[in-house]
Amino acid sequence: MTRILLVEDDAAIRASLTRGLTAHGAVVSSVATAVEAIKAVGSELPDAMLLDLGLPDLDGADVLTMIRASSDLPVVIATARDDEREIVRLLDAGADDYLVKPFAAAQAMARIRAVLRRTASSAPADRRVVVAGLVIDPVARTAALHGSDLGLNRKEFDLLLALATRAGQVVTKRELLAEVWQQPWGGADRTVDVHLSWLRRKLGETAATPRFLHSVRGVGVKLVPPDDSPADSRPTS
Repeated sequence: MTRILLVEDDAAIRASLTRGLTAHGAVVSSVATAVEAIKAVGSELPDAMLLDLGLPDLDGADVLTMIRASSDLPVVIATARDDEREIVRLLDAGADDYLVKPFAAAQAMARIRAVLRRTASSAPADRRVVVAGLVIDPVARTAALHGSDLGLNRKEFDLLLALATRAGQVVTKRELLAEVWQQPWGGADRTVDVHLSWLRRKLGETAATPRFLHSVRGVGVKLVPPDDSPADSRPTS
């Protein structure tokens, strides 16, 4: 079922759209403010967002900009601003489609389905990432070291994949918070440190004796092939 995050400050419209979208087979989470919307992107993990522009705490266009800083989440704009220049500006800013109020839930659901079809068909094929004996499969969401599954939880896997796809590059904690925890404006570095510690344990290393994961003081962390392994880091079919 399609998971939709509905961002609408008008309680009556929010309730009506929630009922209508649910009747058309969606699972709907609804919020009334920009702050709640940004938090919900990370906690609810929606497939798409239906975003009203006239929010009480922040303009919806600014919410779109924040989301696009760290996520490819499909966003359909709901607006009463039937102005061509405004619509073009929003599409150029990263909106996937728009609806001019008033509109029916059936139309909104059809637009969301169309956007999801487009984004699915245009997405590049995911390929395995190999770094020495470490093999990560983004499609199956598995990670193995020398053939043994690492048994990673969701965040550990996302963290490892984020580092492995940029093997040899230093990735800052701010970048990791944005990509893995959907916190584009920063958060607790301790969150990254704790998950790195858990990941190191499963990789058979420690911060004091790293093999794959090397901290760069004051900058971030990078994943590199161990000294005792061939320098091999590549995506494979």
